[in-house]
Amino acid sequence: MGSPEPQRDEWTADLRGRLDELLDGYRTALRSALNGLDEEQARRHLVPSKTTLLGLVKHVTYVEGVWFDQAVTGRSYREMGIASTPDRSFTLTRADTIASVLDAHAERCALSRQTMSPLALDDVVDGRGERTVWALYLQVLRELAQHAGHADILREQILADRTP
Repeated sequence: MGSPEPQRDEWTADLRGRLDELLDGYRTALRSALNGLDEEQARRHLVPSKTTLLGLVKHVTYVEGVWFDQAVTGRSYREMGIASTPDRSFTLTRADTIASVLDAHAERCALSRQTMSPLALDDVVDGRGERTVWALYLQVLRELAQHAGHADILREQILADRTP
């Protein structure tokens, strides 16, 4: 007599779907942090680092490129059109606007979905050293969650600074 097969919880039955749902939720949270802000507010420096709300969205665009493109394909930063370091990914140019950064982020996320969709979570990729696809998902989720928290705090500070 074999042991009964464990029941899969509804939440984990489609793990890949849940991971994609979490990614999209954090992507949306970061993008939404810019809603209703003007260009100056989006660029406002409230901490000693380069971190700004607009810079956070530009940085997570870089994160998507590193982990959902380079780690899979091996393409260089130059080929992907992203900054050469994490620090530089926060750097805003005069040409960066809320609209242009959001557009670049949307394009990068679409490319991430396209690159990752044919891969199984247990597949191994080697563009940045051997890693499983699930490890890439966890890396990006960790970064997006962390930066969504930063964005919440920065936005709260900016909105508190508005005169009624």
